[in-house]
Order: sequence, then C-alpha cells, then structure tokens
Amino acid sequence: MTLTASALILTAPEAAAEPVDYGKGGGKQETGGTNETGIYAAARIQYSGSVAKGGGTGNVTSSDVNWTPPPCWYAPYLGAKDFKKKMSEDIERQLNTPGMGGTAGSALGETKRHYEDGYGWGDTPGYKDYNVENDGKGMFWAGVENPNEPDPLKRSSCTDLPFWVENGDAPPPQYEEAISPEILAALAYQHMQLPDTKVTLAPEANTKVNLPTWAWLDKAVFDEVQATAALNVPGFNIQATTTARPVSLKLEPGTKDAETYPASGECVINADKSIGEPYAKGKADQTPPCGLKYLRSSGDGTYKLQATITWEIDWTGTGGAGGDLPNGTFGNTQDVTVQEVQAVNR
Repeated sequence: MTLTASALILTAPEAAAEPVDYGKGGGKQETGGTNETGIYAAARIQYSGSVAKGGGTGNVTSSDVNWTPPPCWYAPYLGAKDFKKKMSEDIERQLNTPGMGGTAGSALGETKRHYEDGYGWGDTPGYKDYNVENDGKGMFWAGVENPNEPDPLKRSSCTDLPFWVENGDAPPPQYEEAISPEILAALAYQHMQLPDTKVTLAPEANTKVNLPTWAWLDKAVFDEVQATAALNVPGFNIQATTTARPVSLKLEPGTKDAETYPASGECVINADKSIGEPYAKGKADQTPPCGLKYLRSSGDGTYKLQATITWEIDWTGTGGAGGDLPNGTFGNTQDVTVQEVQAVNR
C-alpha cells in the first residue's frame, strides 16, 4: 500500500528570499517553488548570477528537444515539531470538513496513523508522534512543483507523503526526484539569462543587392554566462553553477533569395573568442568569413535577419559533481534594408 500527498493538502507561508546577489551577467537573485496547489517546501531554492528576472524561465532554449528541467522534486520542508503542528492541524481541519468521507476520509485517517501511530508499508516506515523525539536532528522532506513546468500533471507528479531525513544523510534511494546538485544545475539552466544577440553589420542597416555584407561579434560583448542555484537549510547545503560559453553564430537572412558565408550560415568562434571579422577599408572585393549576400531587393520593407548563438553548457556542484548539459541557443532578429542598384562604387 502507498499513500500519496494527494490525500492531503499542505500549505505553508512563503519563505523570505535572501539578499539580492548581483553576479556575472548582471542578473539578480530569484527564488523557486510554489504553494499554489498544495505542498510547498519552506526551504526555497535561491538563484544568483545571470538569472531571468521574476524567477521565470530564462531565454536559453535547449538544443535537445527531449531534455527538460525536472517538473518537481523533493526537498527539505519542516523540522519535526513544526511539521507536527502543520500536519496535524491540516489533517484535523480536513477530517472535520463537511462531506469529507468515503475514500478521501479513509486516506486521511491512514495518513494520521502513518505519522502518529507508526503505520508504514513496504520500505516506507511509519512515525510515532510525528518523530518529535528527533526534532533538530533532521527534517521532513516534501514534494515541490516547478512553477515553470507547463504540464500540470508532470508538475504535480511528486506525490509521495513527506518523509524524514536525518541531518547529513542522503534521502532514501526510492526518492529519485530528491533535490541534488544535478537537479539544481538543470534549474539554473532553466533560469539562465543570456545576453541579446545583435551582430555588427557592414553595411550596417542598408545594403545593396549582390553586395557582400560582413557580420561579426566582438569578444568584449561575447563572454561566458553563469547562473547558480543553491539550497541551504540546517544539515543540508548544496549548490550548482551552470556555465554557458558561446561557440558559434548562425545567420538566417530572412529570405531564400540570399547566400551566407560560409554556405552553412554557421560562423564558428575565433581563437580570441570573437566571431567573424570586422570590415575594414580595402576589403570590398574579399569574401567575408562570416556574412551574407542578398540577391533581391527588400522593396519598401525589410528582411528579418535572424542571428542565433549556440552556447555550450556545463555545470559544477557540491562534492565535486558536474558534467555536461545540452547546448543552448538564443537569438534575435534585425531589420535589414536591401536596395536595388545598377552599379556600386567601391
């Protein structure tokens, strides 16, 4: 038999955020977690560094369509005495709700037995008097929904009842979604804020049909970005830093009547961490290492040049953990006017 948190709705006040931390990239600290539909972890994840404002999803898009950040996780919730007060009040309130009976009422009764009378099942132990004799020696952990997960079924899939973890111990192995440096790294990835991608063009905004347009990104504005996610509570402190490094720029002219340099439209990063090469006088007859050429006028309008940077992303975390994450992409569009002329003076 397995009881789930769906039998009981827990609520808790929001925890105050730590002071704002302005990290590399200028992003401010944000927090994560939700109590909109039930269980809420009092221990909130803190984000710092280059982080999307408002705690929402950052503007990095994974190049792996099958990879997504975790929709929910288990994290430290409350100490034994606080948990007893909160849980027992919620159980009694719901048991005394008019019309509460049948399966729901029975499940609440079993939940009460689980925490008060030591009722357990399988590898899930029961507790006597909410484990208050061990207060200060650990915490009850509970499920937390990822507020940026659009699928409500996935978001609410961490349904196991709160469980006890001793200070310094790892959560029981059956809780695969227990918060870890790897999960924190994925959440930092999700919240990461990347800089806007505006390439320098020559000619800058108005070019001519059949005239090569040079494109480049200066190394001074094209640097790595970092975001950190941390969870710090008594007896349990972990963090992970996710780092994104630019590796290439892809140009999409906004029309099929154009050519790109190189032909793939993919401009790789140079040794000095710039991309492309600035145009200089005397290069008009040369082929740009990164750029494009429009073959037809844009008429009274403009072409939407899409410039997308690919970022190579990895992470490091508590205890020497770390590894690679899927590459991320982020891009912007720029208006380019292309004029038709019969002759061009160079």
